[in-house]
Amino acid sequence: MTHQQIYWHTTVKMPGEEHAATPLPSKVDVAVIGGGFTGLSAARALAKSGINVAVLEAETIGWGASSRNGGMTLTGLKPSMQSVIKKYGRDLAKRLFQVSLDSVDTVEQVIKEESIDCGFKRYGHLYVASKPHHFDSFYDEVDFMSKEFNHKVHVVPPNELKDEIGSTKYFGGIVDEVSGGLNPAQYVAGLARAAEKAGASLHARARVTSFQRRGTRFFIQTERGNLEAEKVLVGTSGYTGSVTKKLRRKIIPIGSFIIATERLSDELAHELSPKNRMIFDSMHYLNYFRLWDNRMIFGGRAAFFPENKNTIGRSAEILRREMIRVYPQLKDVKIDYVWGGTLDFAFDMMTHVGEVDGMYYSLGYAGHGVAMASHLGKTVAEAMINGNIKEHPFAQFDFPSAPLGLYNGFPWFLPLAGAWQKILDWVE
Repeated sequence: MTHQQIYWHTTVKMPGEEHAATPLPSKVDVAVIGGGFTGLSAARALAKSGINVAVLEAETIGWGASSRNGGMTLTGLKPSMQSVIKKYGRDLAKRLFQVSLDSVDTVEQVIKEESIDCGFKRYGHLYVASKPHHFDSFYDEVDFMSKEFNHKVHVVPPNELKDEIGSTKYFGGIVDEVSGGLNPAQYVAGLARAAEKAGASLHARARVTSFQRRGTRFFIQTERGNLEAEKVLVGTSGYTGSVTKKLRRKIIPIGSFIIATERLSDELAHELSPKNRMIFDSMHYLNYFRLWDNRMIFGGRAAFFPENKNTIGRSAEILRREMIRVYPQLKDVKIDYVWGGTLDFAFDMMTHVGEVDGMYYSLGYAGHGVAMASHLGKTVAEAMINGNIKEHPFAQFDFPSAPLGLYNGFPWFLPLAGAWQKILDWVE
């Protein structure tokens, strides 16, 4: 029987209702909206600098995508670095890529400093070519990354792929040894403890219902009380709501779904992924997968709409089919868990930080949130303290709204977007 349950949550005591009873302070220096990686990382950094900070979370701490993802801490951005150089120029592209490397370092550092037991290790990632012509550019990509970014990745030719993955479905790969993996629920629970230890106050079931700026202060109403803050930081990702309308119009919430198999034998696990890489493919409608505790954790954009019982149930079947296509040897293996989460994509697929009307934000992680949100939470907090958010690499370019202004935060076009990505894969 497949449980509609988040597998990661069964491996750790997640923060629960204990933060739902803590009374809200009447005044803080900074109110952080969102209790995931971004908010907790920012709160930890702010509190460590002696700043009075409260985290306001609509559900329970770590409830959203932070504890529902595949647990991959990846280098790079969602768009290819070749397209980033073309669009933003060499200097900025270098700074942006460096942030992606720093973000994996930040995760490693926080885990070490706070003794968070979440199995973090630099397993490396394996990017596999789903079609023969996808592989054609891989050698150029390796040269490009070395020449432009002084970053070493290596090609795995088709005939050596079996040393990396127990599947015959792919046409070669690229390995980046710098990427890592972890258990995201254990990590976000540890980050919450670390933020509290630093002096931040965490408040669950404190959905923000409205806030206004009067003079230099924000007056914030939540479902369980009101407070005043000098500054506000929004870290709501795919759950960005109508209370921050300006930001909601710029973010598309996209469902991402994952299944976890029963525990596999050591032998089978080793055959599927001999080096335990974080693996993802080159399709628009991509799959990503990895091993954890001898289970195959297999995810993808099986249904584009955000998660609910129906989309999760449907996605389980689609993902199981996809998993067996990649790994026929799993056809009789039981699926123990299936769940969904909601990712945040900006219209340009880039991550964005900045400040609008005294409200700071970090949004648009596009599936790179584990590392990126941890790091940007910290660096946006530092920029708030130093007053230099405009100098942040991810604040150097426009945060686009929908073309023609045809979007108010309800993603009516997602089935079209999903169909379009499938058409692109098919055409190629």
